[in-house]
Order: sequence, then structure tokens, then C-alpha cells
Amino acid sequence: DGRPIGVEGIQVLGTGNLMISDLTVQHSGIYVCAANKPGTRVRRTAQGSLVVQAPAEFVQHPQSISRPVGTTAIFTCVAQGEPPPQITWLRNGQILETSDHIKLKNNNSTLSIYGINQADEAIYQCLAENSAGSTQASARLTVLWADGLPSPPQSVRAETVSATTIQVSWEKPLQNTKEIIGYVLHIRKAADPVEMEYQEAVSKSTFQQLVTDLEPSTSYSFYIKAYTSRGASKASEVTVVSTLGEVPAMPSLFIKVINSTTVQATWEPSIKLGQHEGFKLYYRKVHLSQYTGPVLLASNITAYNITHLDASVVYEVKLLAYNQHGDGNSTVRFVSLRETVERTVLNPPCDCMKDEQNNKTSTTGIIIGIHIGVTCIIFCILFLMFGYRGRLLMCKNVQEQLSTPQIPRSQRSATGLVLNGATRRDRDDRDLNGKQLDMNELERLFPASPSQEQQEKGITSAHSLSAPHDETQISTLPLDEFSIIEEQPDPLPKNPHGSSPAAPAPNHGPANEG
Repeated sequence: DGRPIGVEGIQVLGTGNLMISDLTVQHSGIYVCAANKPGTRVRRTAQGSLVVQAPAEFVQHPQSISRPVGTTAIFTCVAQGEPPPQITWLRNGQILETSDHIKLKNNNSTLSIYGINQADEAIYQCLAENSAGSTQASARLTVLWADGLPSPPQSVRAETVSATTIQVSWEKPLQNTKEIIGYVLHIRKAADPVEMEYQEAVSKSTFQQLVTDLEPSTSYSFYIKAYTSRGASKASEVTVVSTLGEVPAMPSLFIKVINSTTVQATWEPSIKLGQHEGFKLYYRKVHLSQYTGPVLLASNITAYNITHLDASVVYEVKLLAYNQHGDGNSTVRFVSLRETVERTVLNPPCDCMKDEQNNKTSTTGIIIGIHIGVTCIIFCILFLMFGYRGRLLMCKNVQEQLSTPQIPRSQRSATGLVLNGATRRDRDDRDLNGKQLDMNELERLFPASPSQEQQEKGITSAHSLSAPHDETQISTLPLDEFSIIEEQPDPLPKNPHGSSPAAPAPNHGPANEG
């Protein structure tokens, strides 16, 4: 097996023989012989398998035991060998037959005797054998039986109370009842082996026991033993009874709204639901008394769609499981589709292509609008700039004209009109050229013909006689911005058209209108 060979008990005979003395199971394995030609790298191997057969031998022998009546006796027998041995049990030299209270486990290496009685007292032999040989070992079972033990309890009865409860009752033994310290009720499913049995202790004054936590629709076996300080009585007669069938438990129901006319009822299969043949589904409008259904569904169905519903009302959905014993309790849920309808109206389905086109159109419109707005702002700024410049020019000319009243050139040197308490004669002569240019520009922009309204308000006008055309200057000032000093008017020249000149009105003080 690839491991080096020991030297103890092993000899090499000649040039190619291997001899193993005192052969044991541990010498089993594959042996390899290798040979090579001297002076070369040519190497040859050959191998052979050694199987050492060993007769069965016990690793653990069965032990003799003593047990009281009604208890359990266990024998253990473990053997080894090559090949592995088979174990057979004998009872007083005869092959042991298994039964409800005699069981073999772990490849027949363990013998268990449940509820032993005097008939089980015997010699039990364990036989281990293989192709190399066999061996055997034996042990004795002594059943302890004391004189004066109680007789078995009488009249054992079992009555079904529910799907999980059975009432067991009995009567006290007929003999030797004074030393009884209690009773033991032995319980197991009728279909289970004896080793699956379990017990419940009952006081000596109680002759009934309520056995709970049983499975529905299941058969159970019961028997009673009376116990004393010296041992137990024989077992009573065995009685078998079945629990009642149980209807399924309530299923877990969930309701999901699919659309404005459809809901989906779903439920989960559960172990607690129990044995069931299927489900029954009912539904109705809450203001009606009659259900629609039942809709019968198989036991493997876990969902159902309820269609053609009215979205304006509330529905009640009911689900229950049933079996051969009847219908279980139902689970009820209420559902309304109104919110779904309102949500659909408020949030209509998205037309992605249309929305995308609208988004593109809106974006284009926004860009165009921005360009138009910027252009308008620019034009407005330019208009305000040029308009403000023209207004400044006009105001400047008007102010100068108001400062120096326009009179005929022939009379400018003779007039002594002083406005706002300052003499303007020198300034008129000094700025005549510049003012003339501004006046020409102003006359070009604003015609000099006065309006009727201005004439009615007393706008002052002067007509030049020496100039080839009339120059009319109009000015309007607040009363508190100017004053008039009366001077002697010069003789007015005659009207070129032959009419008498207009006499100036006498000045009686500051006028209300100028």
C-alpha cells in the first residue's frame, strides 16, 4: 500500500521471495516488487494483493442481567473479523424470533426486550460467523418476580374526547393492592414499534387519565401496570382507540388588487392546516347577504383571480379548507377597488413616445422664447438709451430758451429783461452761436407751431419782424421758479400787414399763469 514493510516477522528468501510469519489482519494490503537491470535505468514492477482472513471475534460480549417484570432488557454483542461477521441471536439454543416486544437493532448487534415477563426469562446467545470461522457468547436474563405483587389492573377503557384527546380509565387490581404506590399508563401509536412507547405516571388514588396532544384520526394503544416498591404487576389488557377526525385549520388569506375589476386571492399552505381535501372560496358585495360561490379549489392551489367586479363597492372574500370531517373555520378579508380607479384616473398610463415628443417640443419652445426675450430686452435697452439721450438734448435746449427769452434780434440789444434776478444780456451775446445751432436742431425735431391749448394757457410768443420767418418759442415753468421785473417797453414797430400792433397788457404783479 505504498508504505515500507516492517522487519519483524518478515524475511526475504533468495533474490525474489518475501515470507511473512505470524500473519495478522494488519498484514493485508498490496505488495509491490521492483527490479532493475544493473547499470541501466530499465525498471520493472509487479504487484500482488494479500487478503488475510480472520475468524470472527467479539469486541464486546453480552452480559447477563436481572430485570423486574414489566421493564426493558437490553443485550449488546459486537464482533469483528475478515470478512465482517454476521450476528445471529438464539434463545435457549433456538433462533430468536422478533415480535412487538422483541427488537433487533444496529445490524443485530443490540437485542431489546420490552415489557419483560416471566416467559422472557432464558439464556440468550450471540453467534458471530464468517468464512474464516465463527464464535459465540451467551448471557442470561433473570426476570425478578416477588411474591405478593399486585395483579394486573382491570377493565381498561379508552374513550375519544376530541381529535387530540382520549380519556383512559381502569379499575384497581383484584389482588395485593395494599402496597400499590402508583400506576403507569403506557401509550403508543398502534402503527409504531414498541420502542416508540412512552409512559405517564398516575397516583394510586386516580383511576383515569386524560391523554392530550394526540394526532387526529390516529389509532393509539393503551395498557396499565400497578407498581409497588418491590416491582410492577403484569400488564393489563391492551385497548386500542382512535382519535376523532379534525377539520382543517384556518388558512392565511391575502388579497391583491390586479386592476379596477379584478382581485387576486392568495393563501399559503401550512403544516398546521392539517389534512385537507381542498379549499372553498366565497365572495360578495358587503351590502348583499348572499355569497357567490363556493368556488372549489384543489388542495395544491394557492391563488385564484376574482374578475368582473364592480369598482364602486366594497367586497368581502372568504376562504376555508375542508376534508372528510367537514369545513374548517374561514378567513375573511375586505377589499375595495375604488382607490385603484382613482389612482388610474389621476395617474393615466404613460405614452412614452408622445411624452418624449412633447418634451422635445417644450424644450424647443423654451429655447426660442429665451432668444426672443433676450432680443426684446436688448431692443428695450437701446430704445431707452436713445430716448433718454434725446430727452436730455430737448430738456437742455428748453432750459436755455427759458433762461433767455427769445425776442427779435433787432430788439435783443435794447431789452433789459432780467429772469430769476440775473442779467442775461452778456450770456445771450456770448452763447448766441451755440444756441442757434441747438435751436435749429430742436426746430427740426419739434415743429414750432403752438397748439390751441397752449395759447389758452397764456404761453408767451414773440414774432420777429426782421427775420424772413416767425420764430416761436414755447416754455412752461412753475411759478416759483421765475420772477418778472417790469421794464418800459420799447415802441413797437408797425405791423408789416398794416394792422395795429397788439398793446402789451399792463403788469400788475406776478401772474398766476405764464
